[in-house]
This record gives sequence, C-alpha cells and structure tokens, in this order.
Amino acid sequence: MKNLTFIIIIFATSFVFGQQTPQYSQYQRNQFMVNPAAAGVYDFVDITMSGRWQWMGVQDAPKTSYLAFSVPIRFKPKFYNPGIRTSSGIVENPEIKTGKLKHTIGGQLLADQYGAFRKMSFSGTYAIHVPMTKKLNLSFGLKAGLSNNTFFADQAQVLNIMAPGTNPYVDNTYDNFIQDQSNKYLMDMGAGLYMYSKKLFIGLSAEQLTRDLVQFGQGTANFNPQIHFALIGGYQIPAGDNLTITPSFLLKYMSPAPMSIDGNVQFEYKKWLWLTMGYRHTDALIVMAGMNISERFKVGYSYDYSLSRFNNFSSGGHELTLGLMLGR
Repeated sequence: MKNLTFIIIIFATSFVFGQQTPQYSQYQRNQFMVNPAAAGVYDFVDITMSGRWQWMGVQDAPKTSYLAFSVPIRFKPKFYNPGIRTSSGIVENPEIKTGKLKHTIGGQLLADQYGAFRKMSFSGTYAIHVPMTKKLNLSFGLKAGLSNNTFFADQAQVLNIMAPGTNPYVDNTYDNFIQDQSNKYLMDMGAGLYMYSKKLFIGLSAEQLTRDLVQFGQGTANFNPQIHFALIGGYQIPAGDNLTITPSFLLKYMSPAPMSIDGNVQFEYKKWLWLTMGYRHTDALIVMAGMNISERFKVGYSYDYSLSRFNNFSSGGHELTLGLMLGR
C-alpha cells in the first residue's frame, strides 16, 4: 500500500511542478509562443506550425504540436499570379519595421501530452506596438482562451508491489483519484511586454495568470496550474558583410521549481540561412538549422541531446517548424 501510494505521489508531483507549459528549443525564431506581445513584429500574416518530440525512445514521453498565427489589423493582401515564380536564389529575412503604431490580432492552438496526461488549449491574442523612438518599439500583448486537461487512466502504469504468496489489495487513494477525473476546462490568460528594434529584443511574460479561478466541467482539476514567468532577450551583432551573430537567452520560472535557463548563439548567413548552438541548463545541448525556402515559406529543425539521466534511455529530442509568410 505504501509503495503504491508513494509511486502515485511521485508521479503526480512531477506532473504538477514539472512541465505544465511546453518546452521549445526554437524559441528565438518563434517568440510569439513565449510572449504574446511578440505577435505582429513583422508587417504581414505570419503562420507557424510545429511538432516537438521530447526524449525519443522513452515510452509516453512529452509530445507537443501547435498552430499559431498573427495578423496586422491594417493588413492589405497582395494579390499575385501563382503561375509566376515568386523567388529564386537567396531570400532574406523580412525587415523589422519600427517607429509607428501597430495593432495585431492572433491565435494559438496547442496540444501537449506527456504520459497519461494531455493538455489542449486555444487562445486569442491582441498586441499593440507603440513607438518609443524611430528605431525602438514597445509592445504589450494579452492572451485569453481555454485549456482542456484530461487524464487517461488506461495509459497510466501502476506498480503493485506485494510479498510473494499474498493476495492483491485495493488502493483507495488511486481508485478515488481515477473515479474523480474528467475533462476539465480552465480559463487561461497570459500577458507580456516586449521591446524591440532591428537588432535588439527583450521581453517579459506570464502564463496561466488566472490559475484555476474560472473552470468548467465535473470532477477535480487534473493538475494545479501555476503562474509561469518568462524573460527573453537577444542582440544581433554584425560579423562582416554576410554574417550576423545573435546571442540570446530564455529564463523561465515557476514556484517552487528551480529556474529554467536556456541560452543559444545563432549564426545567420546573408539573412537567409541560420545555424544555432544552444544549451539548456542541466538538461540538453541543442543544435538548430533553418532557412527561408521562398518569399512565403521557411523551415527550421532542432535536435536536443539530453544531458540528464534520460540520456541512458533516450535518443534525444526533435523539433520541426514550418512557417508561412503572407503579404511580405
């Protein structure tokens, strides 16, 4: 009885205080997923799809997928003849424009599953970009939506440790936990500040601000949502005519867990092709690469080499991101 209850407590504790929000390796190229105020930095419709597979080789390891988009409110579509080739050769990154007031709306659809738990959420975003100077903008973003948290009892693995020759027993703790689970919807809100120029970006954001204050459905909540804080920043350094180097960081904190620290250095060739080396403290070494395929499409891939105890069981993690840029 004690052994079984202990295993359940350890499993639930690691879930509650562990990965409540998804982990991203390509955060520098997809900052909208970290900070809602980063929506609308570019003056076109930006659509991103991504899939992430963490700890490959470990059964029921975390898997994350999302679809995100941002649309400038004053966006004017550019019509084109699809029969005409839109680009050839090197396609540079779009230019970041500052010095004017901008409004942006957007949305996110996210599915995150780890073990017997799944979280699905959808939210809408609004961001306003205010010029501080001609070269520097400050934006404020709000995100609001619903998240659905589900526990799949048939996917849970329970170790029933007994002495040889004894009869199985009933564990009321686990039975009560299973019987009181159901789909639960929680209101999910986030906010962020983001300051940026053509070379600099720094932002502070918070997720799950309302925790479980507003909820719908029957049964207990499958986890206790905690407020997550994130600080992101980076600076682009020219290193010749064709190369730029951008060191960046991402700090994440949720009480009472220790702070998560990510850092990387991006090398970008002719504003078109990028290679990034990253490090997540006590967790992983990360290699990323990506390119602009055309005026409308971009792609990015990252590989995580685990430095934690999962390295003995996992072949690493993979993250694939596809981007669509409309109206550049």
